Amino acid sequence: MLTLSANNFATEIDKMCKDKGIEYIDAVVLWCEKNNIEVEYAANLIKKDPVFKSKIQVEAENLNILKRSARLPV
Repeated sequence: MLTLSANNFATEIDKMCKDKGIEYIDAVVLWCEKNNIEVEYAANLIKKDPVFKSKIQVEAENLNILKRSARLPV
């Protein structure tokens, strides 16, 4: 079984997004397929990193997968 910290996982996914020009959600699924890992394992890693979780949430909202949450203007 692959053991990976949430921080290292987020770094790997960020690198995949930049290298391949894909979205975070697609990169997570691709990473899981490449490493023969269940998506639930990746979900646990995402939950442990609040910054990465926020990136995934914003992307899902922009793709209309999730309802938009209230945000303060930045």
